[in-house]
Amino acid sequence: MGDKNIQVGPERLAFDEVVAVARDGAPITLTDAALDGMAATRAHIEELSARPTPVYGVSTGFGALATRHIAPELRAKLQLNIVRSHAAGSGDEVEREVVRAMMLLRLRTLASGRTGVQPVTAQTLAALLNAGITPIVHEHGSLGCSGDLAPLAHVALALIGEGFVRDARGELMPAAEAMGQAGITPVTLGAKEGLALLNGTDGMLGMLVLAMRDLHRLLTAADLATAMTVEALLGTDRVFAADLQDLRPHPGQAASAANLRALLADSEIMESHRGPDCTRVQDAYSLRCAPQVNGAARDTLAHAELVASRELASAVDNPVVLPDGRVESNGNFHGAPVAYVLDFLAIPAADVGSMSERRTDRMLDKARSYGLPPFLADDPGVDSGHMIAQYTQAAIVSDLKRLAVPSSADSIPSSAMQEDHVSMGWNAARKLRRSVDGLAQVIAIEILTAARALDLRRPLRPGPATGAVVAALREQVPGPGPDRYLAPEIAAATALVRDGSLIAAAEAVTGPLT
Repeated sequence: MGDKNIQVGPERLAFDEVVAVARDGAPITLTDAALDGMAATRAHIEELSARPTPVYGVSTGFGALATRHIAPELRAKLQLNIVRSHAAGSGDEVEREVVRAMMLLRLRTLASGRTGVQPVTAQTLAALLNAGITPIVHEHGSLGCSGDLAPLAHVALALIGEGFVRDARGELMPAAEAMGQAGITPVTLGAKEGLALLNGTDGMLGMLVLAMRDLHRLLTAADLATAMTVEALLGTDRVFAADLQDLRPHPGQAASAANLRALLADSEIMESHRGPDCTRVQDAYSLRCAPQVNGAARDTLAHAELVASRELASAVDNPVVLPDGRVESNGNFHGAPVAYVLDFLAIPAADVGSMSERRTDRMLDKARSYGLPPFLADDPGVDSGHMIAQYTQAAIVSDLKRLAVPSSADSIPSSAMQEDHVSMGWNAARKLRRSVDGLAQVIAIEILTAARALDLRRPLRPGPATGAVVAALREQVPGPGPDRYLAPEIAAATALVRDGSLIAAAEAVTGPLT
């Protein structure tokens, strides 16, 4: 469990706070300002509920059924029914970290005081998070409009003590049983509360925040892989010079090139071919243009962060309770802003992976590797070396390209044409998670291959930074030799890329990389 207590109130949450709760189990506390604001807004909702004039979501049906006025004696049933009927997901369980991020982000919106829920409802959601109780949410069910309805309904179902959850140990059990063991009382929903728990972009936003955190690390790892391959292929680092990069002042490109310069500093391999007899004046694009591609990916990520920061400051509900007391219908639940950047990030994930695979292939091709053995094999013909590791890369990259096709360009009308345009943002988020996972494996295979190639360049030594990466990798993966079972080595390298261990090894030499 994380140690830092995250304060949840009307203010936006920071990216790090979302990740700390979702991944590390950091405890949360609702602020006094949040509780006071929710209490005041709730009193207003109760007063509106007592009026004879229909108010959407308070005393009417939902969606295409909003024209029906609901009698007071049926309103408690109305709130239960929307949760039960909307908990209609299907497919595999969604990952624990995604569900926890979704719960936290819905809680933040409740804490804004703009939804009209009872303070106890928000307190119960916070209690579920702090107890490590995770509702079962399914892969399919959200259209990314009117919020992530089905996923959030499965969370709301647990709040009322229905459906299934996993406890802090990961055991599957009925929600009521898990809540009883944790001393948490299920919520009795009042007017508007069922709707307020479902109307949000919290699932797709949570996945965006988690993907952004992962992509930051992977883009630094992509620079690390590039540097190792440039060394291994006896490439030039002159193209990464700051004055050349300044001619095209994209910030991501500058950051990537700065990383490459730091990683390649003091390399014996680089120095070995700087003399006048070297005819290598231009490298292939996959080496020479790496800062332009890895850098553009960084700039795309920066745009996604801007959108996510705005969404984290939003109070997404329909209807919403405004500070002057008006309860107004709106379209803020539409997931387009988040859906677009989720789709956008899948494009550079595919392209960075594609460039990484091309560099790997060059190291394995005798005609283009400048003296390295075919496929880096110990005894070519008897041994196949990394031949099939590149096949694995190619297969993943092909999948990354397919995943780069946007979900948000599609829309299927729903709710009897009342909801006639939807964002498909949840689908965009699900495929981005697969893209991020695939990119980590692709970069890991390049690093694994480049480390082998650098070892084969001995007695010339790589730079101190890239050498430290090879040494860190060698703690888990042996060096060149006859063919052996490669899958565990790929898995080990992937784990070291994902957890930042290889970046940390380089940074012990270079200082912080970006």
